[in-house]
Formats: sequence, structure tokens, C-alpha cells
Amino acid sequence: MTETNRLPLEVWGRGLLTEAQSWADRSPLRGYAFEFLWFGLKQGWACLFGGAMLALILGTFLFWPEAAPVSRYDFLVVGALLIQAAMLALKLESWEEARVILLFHIAGTVMELFKTAHGSWIYPEDSVLRIGAVPLFSGFMYAAVGSYIARVQRIFHVRIRRYPPLWSTWLLAAAIYVNFFAHHWLPDVRLALFAATALIFGRGWFWFTTDRKRRSMPLLLGFFLVAVFIWLAENLATFGRAWTYPGQANGWEMVGLEKLGSWFLLMIISIVLVSLVHRPEEEPR
Repeated sequence: MTETNRLPLEVWGRGLLTEAQSWADRSPLRGYAFEFLWFGLKQGWACLFGGAMLALILGTFLFWPEAAPVSRYDFLVVGALLIQAAMLALKLESWEEARVILLFHIAGTVMELFKTAHGSWIYPEDSVLRIGAVPLFSGFMYAAVGSYIARVQRIFHVRIRRYPPLWSTWLLAAAIYVNFFAHHWLPDVRLALFAATALIFGRGWFWFTTDRKRRSMPLLLGFFLVAVFIWLAENLATFGRAWTYPGQANGWEMVGLEKLGSWFLLMIISIVLVSLVHRPEEEPR
């Protein structure tokens, strides 16, 4: 066996990365292509929890046996718990981050109970592990958003310039959360909430590192891009009948673009919840 074959996998991976960076340094176009590819890979790594959950949903939808002794939804609950346990055991998430994810789980489950009671969406399959009409795996879908936000900050070394005062973000997040419930009886004020979000976060910028150079992006653009990816994931999840909207009762169809607004506002709640544990760090000038 050669010396190279005895190298640990981590060292081999670093050597491969060094060779790829050397290839990228030969021209600006290659450099941009390498950085874009690396950005996508890191984003996928940050989405590990959500990606694993989505794979479980689609896999069980396509291959779940009708004669299985447990329901698919109950299996998803167990699978989500195992994913979470594995991420903690492998130190892919810290216990501090797990506490934030628990907050997402609780807030999401409360919203699910309310929304399903008002017919906003349904869970069409039977299960034992549920609260009312809401199977317990649903809270993990919100937790996946929290996991992503906590992990992406570490993976990309995210820092922020001109982050708004924390008290203003807490008030905004509370107003958004209340509106998700109150608009069933009172006027929907989401347009005012969009305006307030632009006012509060409009001056802020993310700073992050994909490869070696620090890059920047407006906070609002970052929130919107994440909302788009959540919307795409939602389409895959509803295709896998994790839940269904009223318009999907007779067969799957794409989720309406208006849901992007809801996911954008959810991003604000998500950022604020994570800030309770990971206070935004200032990017040096």
C-alpha cells in the first residue's frame, strides 16, 4: 500500500480541494465557476437536515409498502428523530443550535394546529403519532429551516453590517406571527409587514465566504432567495403528499407563487429566533 493510500480521507479531500483551487486560479472565468460550484455544495451541506427530511418524504411516497405495519407518517417521525440524533452525535449541530431548532418545532406545530383546523391545508394519511390533525413530523419541517439558518452562518462565516436593533426585529417577528393567525378574522396586514421588513432590514448586508474572498449581499435579497428555495422544497413535499392544499385535492399541482410571500415572512421569524442564540456578528470594516 502506498503512502497516499494510507492518508486519512480528510487529508485526501483537502488535497483534492487544493488541486481544484489551483485549476480555478488559472483564469477568472474558472475562478467564478469554481466559486459558484463551491457555493452550491456548501449550501447543500447547510441544508442537510431539510434535504434528508425531503428525501425521506419522497422516498416513502414512492416506495412505501401498503402492507407496512406502521403508517408512513409515523415512520417519518422516527426518521426525523434519528436524523436529529445523528447530527448531534456527529457534531454537525451543537446542543445550543438544537435548542433553537426546538423553538422552531414548537412554533411550527402551534401554527400547524391552527391552520389545519381552519382548512388551510390537510394531512391526508392516517397516523398514530399526531396531535389532533397534525402528525408530529410536521414540526421537523419548520425545524429544518432553523437548522439551515444556524448551520449556514457557521459554514459561510456569515457576518452582517447594519443589522437593525434587536428590539425592532423582535416586534416585527411577533407581528408577523400574530398575523398568520389573526388574518382569519381581521384584515390581512402582510403588505404593511412587507413594508416594515423593508424599512427595518433594508440597510443591512450579509458578508460571507464561499471560497477565499469575502462576498456581500443585501439582507432582503438573501431572505428572498432562501424563501424561493423553501417554496421549491414545498412543491416537492406536496408532490410527496406530506401535506396537501385545497387546490391539490384532486391531484398534485404546483403551489401558488403567492406562498413565496408567506415563506419570506417566515424567514424573518426564523432569523429572529436564531438571533436569540446566535447574536448577529458585525463584519469588520
